[in-house]
Order: sequence, then structure tokens, then C-alpha cells
Amino acid sequence: MNQSKKQQEKTLQMAVLMTPDMANFSGVVHGGSLLKLLDQAAYACAARYSKNYVVTASLDQVFFKEKIQVGELVTLSAHVNYVGRSSMEIGIKVVAENLRTQEKRHTNSSYFTMVAVDENGKPVPVPPLTIESELEQKLYDAALMRKKMRQEIMEKHMALHVDLPKDDL
Repeated sequence: MNQSKKQQEKTLQMAVLMTPDMANFSGVVHGGSLLKLLDQAAYACAARYSKNYVVTASLDQVFFKEKIQVGELVTLSAHVNYVGRSSMEIGIKVVAENLRTQEKRHTNSSYFTMVAVDENGKPVPVPPLTIESELEQKLYDAALMRKKMRQEIMEKHMALHVDLPKDDL
């Protein structure tokens, strides 16, 4: 398989025009509309890479750095940063473009953990990740750090968890 084909399997770009149905009354795109697009891009990137159906296991913090307006073209650039046995971290960079001025702004970044599953919803192995550049090594190393942080947060969350009595449900 040639280099560009391998790279293509690790990356995905999706461009979507922001329309009025995605926005509030002031013409700003709803965060939920953007989250849906992020999840779709993460799904497509992970499914393409793993050649399996995938599900979202987690989403790291999302910071809305800048507003996105109706009429702007949003490009989501997704990349497989890390691969475990059945899970993958997909990093996504969001760039909004004003089509009239061609001004581009990096508005968001996020990291999704996606898990490859079979037809019964059971995790299945995914191909190992081949690191092919210094940038990919940096993305991999950062993903490993985020994985450790997610594990620490989950442990702390479980320690804080309080079960409500069944009467309160």
C-alpha cells in the first residue's frame, strides 16, 4: 500500500456549510450542532481506519474558542492519534471560513475515544498505528498523556460517586 493511501486511512476531512437550522436567533451556531458534527467526523475517521463499526466511548473537554456564524464553511480535520487494542483517539481540529472574505479561524479542537465493535457490540481489535512522521509521534505521545489523565479522572470520579436510593429515582 502506498504512503498516501496509508495516510488517507488515518485522516478525514469533512466540510459543512453552517445553515440557519444549526443556529440560534442571533445567527450563532449552537454548540450541540457542532458536537454532532464532531461526533460524525470522529465516527467516519475511526470507522475508515478500523474498517469496523465504532462507538463513542468518551469526549475530552471541548472549548468553544470562537463563535461560528451561519453562512460560514466549517472544516473538520480528523486524525487517528493513538490506537489501543480496540480503541482509538481521534483528534479533530475545527476551522471556520468566511466564504466572502476567505478569513479562516481555528474555532475548536477536541479528542474523541472511539471503540471498534462487532455486530453484537463487543469490542474488536483494530490495526496497530504506524507512526510515519515527527508530528504523528507528537500526536501519539500527547494522546498517551490524555489517556492517562482520563484514567485518573475516571478513578477520582468513581471515588466521588454516590448511589441514590431507589426511592429517589
